[in-house]
Amino acid sequence: MRTKVTVVGAGNVGATTAQRLAERGYADVVLLDIVEGLAEGKALDMYEASPVVGVDSIIRGSTDYAATEGSEIVVITSGVARKPGMSRDDLLSINMKIVDEVTRKAIAASPEAVIIVVSNPLDAMCHVAYEAAGIPASRVVGMAGILDTARYRSFVAEALNVSVEDVQAYVLGGHGDTMVPLASYTTAAGIPIGELLPQEQIDAIIQRTRDGGAEIVNLLKTGSAFYAPSAAVAQMVDSIALDKRRILPCAALLEGQYGVDGLFIGVPVILGGGGIERVLEISLTDEEQAMLQHSADAVQELVKDMARLAE
Repeated sequence: MRTKVTVVGAGNVGATTAQRLAERGYADVVLLDIVEGLAEGKALDMYEASPVVGVDSIIRGSTDYAATEGSEIVVITSGVARKPGMSRDDLLSINMKIVDEVTRKAIAASPEAVIIVVSNPLDAMCHVAYEAAGIPASRVVGMAGILDTARYRSFVAEALNVSVEDVQAYVLGGHGDTMVPLASYTTAAGIPIGELLPQEQIDAIIQRTRDGGAEIVNLLKTGSAFYAPSAAVAQMVDSIALDKRRILPCAALLEGQYGVDGLFIGVPVILGGGGIERVLEISLTDEEQAMLQHSADAVQELVKDMARLAE
């Protein structure tokens, strides 16, 4: 029996995520959007590719949350995309209302679902979804660290002229300018990056990673990234739906780990069939710990802003 996955939002990220999941073959997918015909048309187009790609997954589009009933996983991509010159923080006021509404409707139809939050600003939207859903924090997880880490690994591999498969790394913290690429955990085939690249080049790669989303926005002019984000979501869905228990950097609610309490920020977690099985607390250098605290402080400010906007 295939897993049922709902993807809320049929824009570029949502539609590409739905396609990636349907083509894996283990999940039936519901693509949902408020725009009449948008999800239905894209889903039908994807379904008609089934004989070509060789999968029997069913993918359907809808505007009605009744179609999502009984989903094991709900992916929330709804919200306004960033435009050139717009920070993730600028999205706060609009997207918090959208995420609150779609979370309440989705969890009403699928009360046992694990929720994956993709909407920006990511860490703040995890708080919105968690409060709206009223479910254990282990079943609310944000996609950010995988995407940021993938960008970081890509840039390191490019600099070394080696396979991306041999580069291992973590990017922790909030999804934005304060993210924390961990140079101390960055290796190529087990070799520390500091033995392979000069510090100034490592620093440049770290900065490019922090600017990764903005770089794409500025190039596209009228949109934001969706290929890499959808791949990151699909990896998370794989780990949950197949109970793979992958160790992945994801936004999770911390309860004292890393000196942070009551905030969603990106950290390594074990992601399995029930969502977040465990937050892994790894050793950081003093500098990395300071940067992570700075990132947590930035998320805390967003949470305070949301509380003010909600009054």
